[in-house]
Amino acid sequence: MIITRAIAGALLALFLLSSHSLAATHSFRLLYINDFHGFAEPGRPYGADVRMGGAAWLAAKVAFLRKEKPSLFLAAGDVLQGDNWTNLSQGQASVQLLNLMGLDALVVGNHEFDFGSDTLVKRISEARFPVLGANVEGLAALKPYVIRDVGGARVAILGVVSEETPFATHPKNVAGLTFRPVVETVARYLPEMRSKADIIVVLSHLGYAADRALADRMPGIDVIVGGHSHTRVDVPSRVGNTVIVQAWEHGKALGVLDVTIEGRNVTAIEGRLEEIRPDMGEPDPAVLSLVGKYREEADAVLEGRAGETDVDLNGADVRRRETNLGNLVADIMREVSGADAAIINGGGIRASIPKGPILVKNVYTVLPFNNYIVAIRVSGKGIRQALEHGVSGVETGAGAFPQVSGLSFVYDVTAPPGSRVGEIKVGGRPLDPGREYTVATNDFLAAGGDGYKSFGEAVRSSPDFAITGGAMKGEKLVYSDSGRWLRDVVIQWLGKRDRIKPEVENRIKEAR
Repeated sequence: MIITRAIAGALLALFLLSSHSLAATHSFRLLYINDFHGFAEPGRPYGADVRMGGAAWLAAKVAFLRKEKPSLFLAAGDVLQGDNWTNLSQGQASVQLLNLMGLDALVVGNHEFDFGSDTLVKRISEARFPVLGANVEGLAALKPYVIRDVGGARVAILGVVSEETPFATHPKNVAGLTFRPVVETVARYLPEMRSKADIIVVLSHLGYAADRALADRMPGIDVIVGGHSHTRVDVPSRVGNTVIVQAWEHGKALGVLDVTIEGRNVTAIEGRLEEIRPDMGEPDPAVLSLVGKYREEADAVLEGRAGETDVDLNGADVRRRETNLGNLVADIMREVSGADAAIINGGGIRASIPKGPILVKNVYTVLPFNNYIVAIRVSGKGIRQALEHGVSGVETGAGAFPQVSGLSFVYDVTAPPGSRVGEIKVGGRPLDPGREYTVATNDFLAAGGDGYKSFGEAVRSSPDFAITGGAMKGEKLVYSDSGRWLRDVVIQWLGKRDRIKPEVENRIKEAR
């Protein structure tokens, strides 16, 4: 075949153009939040002197940073549920907020399922951004990944959520859904995305430690934008060539990651967290108006005073140690149910309450889940198993960490999980493994939620066990108040007292 000079020149030009294209340099910015939980208004974190957060100031910062460089704005899960501001609309408020802010992608977190999958599908239909969940089977509204062009680069964004989601929300909320192994899911999609994109971003709701483990097992990921563990990663970390970031919680910080690629190689990455505070610049007026609208609607439902506290009530440390707020809630549950002891998961307590008047809306923020009190018959052996599970993930701030009443125990965090708990006393007496005790908890844990298998097994061991109209029944259930949510019980209890001053009483001791 004869190739003319013109054809040869054209082929050479095409080759040079292709080579240049493959080696082209592109710069862009990833902006990200995680574990927002509908905290749209500024608040004072437990132990802090200044107010932090505020969606209107967050939106203004996002808009400002987008003007500096081509950007994508991502959310790593748990945005629809949490604070009263979004809960009373079952997440609709958060969707409208993120629509206004121009979110580019959201991965579902475990709490996106808390209103049930039908409601989640409705929220997805209202969103002007893709909602991702590559490892969730049975929910067609979720996309596995999307590809976005930004700054001349093609960015593939894959979303994955924790495989433990069925244990982190009430089982009824995820009925019919399957949560596939994350590593298997990433391995399935990675080659496909690599063929279409210049850079691979995993938008993850797994937790920081799990993100690092994923990066170690799947080295083809360029960036993991994470959530779930509420970790404050001020400076991007690395596992091999994978960069891992996370932006704390509740919109108190905005993550900023500046990326430069040459061809399909990441050549430079620089990241930071921008703290969000209402004393830093002007708020976004449209977002401020939206926040005010939903605040007024919430206040109309939740106005009123529930009680008064002489001390700050600590909901910030409930996943790591005994707190006075954890003791208060557990004590109320034990007293109301008449149980020998009470065990609840720290992750069910979502906020602190400052010293002074306790408003109804404060209690709703602390206890946002639709859970009710049950008391179940559990063997001493089952109580030990429950406490072992509760402290098995204390290093990572796992939500299963127990807050207790009517019992005390000692644990050794240096011992292997499953053999950490030492002496346990119930009512001041050593635990009898063979004796049956009545333990107050909530229906979520009684169903085996948050990994409390010994509770679930105890309840289901009743020969007459049944779930009727959403309420559990059976001879192992000695108390079940499915007609009142836990938060309403707490409000009524507080209303019968002038003031409270709960304390930390060394119910939970860490061996030294």
